[in-house]
Amino acid sequence: MDYDFIVIGGGSAGYAAARTAVGFGLRVAVIEGGREVGGLCILRGCMPSKTLLESARRFRILSHAAEFGLACDNPRFDASAIIQRKKRLIEEFADYRKSQLESGKFVFCRGSAEFLDERMVRVSMVDGSTTTMQGKSFLIATGSEISTPPVPGLAEARCLTSDVLLDLEEIPSSIIVLGAGPVALEMASYCRAFGAEVTIIQRGPHILRGSDTDMASVLEEGLRADGIAIHTGTKLVQVERASSTMSVVFEKNGQTSTLHASHVLNALGRTPALNGLEVLGLEKIGGRIKVSPTQATCIPHIFAAGDVCGGLEVVHVAIQQGEIAAANAALQLGQRQGELRCMDYRLKLFAVFSDPQFASVGATEAELTAAGTPFLTATYPFADHGKSLLMGETRGSVKLTASLATGEILGGVVVGPEASELIHEVTVAMRYRSTVSEFAAIPHYHPTLSEIWTYPAEEIADQITPD
Repeated sequence: MDYDFIVIGGGSAGYAAARTAVGFGLRVAVIEGGREVGGLCILRGCMPSKTLLESARRFRILSHAAEFGLACDNPRFDASAIIQRKKRLIEEFADYRKSQLESGKFVFCRGSAEFLDERMVRVSMVDGSTTTMQGKSFLIATGSEISTPPVPGLAEARCLTSDVLLDLEEIPSSIIVLGAGPVALEMASYCRAFGAEVTIIQRGPHILRGSDTDMASVLEEGLRADGIAIHTGTKLVQVERASSTMSVVFEKNGQTSTLHASHVLNALGRTPALNGLEVLGLEKIGGRIKVSPTQATCIPHIFAAGDVCGGLEVVHVAIQQGEIAAANAALQLGQRQGELRCMDYRLKLFAVFSDPQFASVGATEAELTAAGTPFLTATYPFADHGKSLLMGETRGSVKLTASLATGEILGGVVVGPEASELIHEVTVAMRYRSTVSEFAAIPHYHPTLSEIWTYPAEEIADQITPD
């Protein structure tokens, strides 16, 4: 069977690419080999984790009701009911994605794909049959898998993974979280909200590697204030399982320590799922497929999108990458006029739904320094902000970064209440290349959380001298 565009992987990137390619008139096939249909975000990532975190957020509100003159003595939770709600919602989301894939707009195959050469794939169907497909262009959107680094005992200890924790119908009494990325921090906050003793062990010098270190420290302070113990700058030595206890041995500053807990969560990252691609000999960077800004691999008619190639492993980026790949495939095949489309990471957007939340957009200070871009920054704390004081949500702060030469906003970070929502105001401003002066002049209703952005904007604007 011959196709213009064959998509391998039916997750967010794959579906977005297929939908876009069909819109350009391409004959499209999508191959999905997962046990379930829906992709990581729907099945084991964004949606299930945020469902659990919403239950945690509401339980925190009940637990602090007395501060607001409200009677809610001894609030209780039902972990099983929380999980059942999650399963019900995720089933609805997954069914909708399945219906999109089976809409008939393109051929949808349930099976695992293996490249035979640069134009041909063999598909091992879930019913046991085998077929081959020939394509003029391809998109690899096979996602990622949970990583198990070579730490002694880690594989044998049968640690929790995020996949397992998202279905666990009990809250661990105590848990050691290995890693301090978004999954680690969100699951740590989830368990802590329901009373678990939580400890985070991180190899790097601060949590959320790759973010601004000062704002990562603000988040770390907030997590510690919530009762989460955090050890950074460590080296994992050993993970062991006893009958009812897990042990983690780590080194820090030349000293060895051992911690014990009922559970250990392996949140040490994910690795791209690259099975079936061996014959292609694709170039890789850091274990991920190397792509150009057009999402093309070293083989021009084979593209990649999502976790397999990185850039930023979040859903909206994966969707953009898939759409760009499909548009460029259509251009190659003469089904679209114009120029090649490219990814633009200027507005890279990121959020962590921990407590407090963390969100950022644009460049970090380290990236601006490396690029030789002179900049100014300013911060403002929620502890001195009217609306957050009324809400009793005073942990954290906001930060703006702007060009020293022009005042254009180059980045923003927020740690605190509704960070994942507040960051979008800065994202919109950056989309239209607003300066801090223009941003500060925008009316903000009082009292609102969003007006907190005006303070760092005004501070930076006062330091910039117009030409």
